[in-house]
Amino acid sequence: MGRYGSIDYPAVVKRGVLLGLALMVVGEFGGYLAENYLSVPGWEETLFLGVAGVGLLAFVLSPIVFGIVLPLTE
Repeated sequence: MGRYGSIDYPAVVKRGVLLGLALMVVGEFGGYLAENYLSVPGWEETLFLGVAGVGLLAFVLSPIVFGIVLPLTE
């Protein structure tokens, strides 16, 4: 048992990348639809932008944090 418990780092990295990718796709697709085809309030467009931003951060930071940093600190 390591310092952070028994974390399966490869599985966490894969799930984090997939979650980030899914959030990016939903945010970008929703923002595209809201801007071009649907009539939605401004806060919903902002929400789609926020979801896409969080997805991008999760997509980029998951491999760095769970694939490189945490395994090296155990």
